[in-house]
Amino acid sequence: MVDIQLHDLVALMEDTTAQRFPKGGEILLRRGQVGTVVEELSNGEAFEIEFSQSDGQAYAMLAVKANQLIRLYYEPVELAAAG
Repeated sequence: MVDIQLHDLVALMEDTTAQRFPKGGEILLRRGQVGTVVEELSNGEAFEIEFSQSDGQAYAMLAVKANQLIRLYYEPVELAAAG
């Protein structure tokens, strides 16, 4: 299991519904939707994820189980550091 930490970029592994933030109303977050970890819940079993537009405006906040997320990387991981 990948160690997800605060401020990591993650993507959803399955479609889910959420409440639009801050105005309300149900929206669909699709598999692959990218968000930022803003809080660790239940000792890392779940995380509060903020989903934002490209201008930084948040449109959803959702608690997601760790096994429903994939951590995203911008740079390669050195093999010596991965072990």
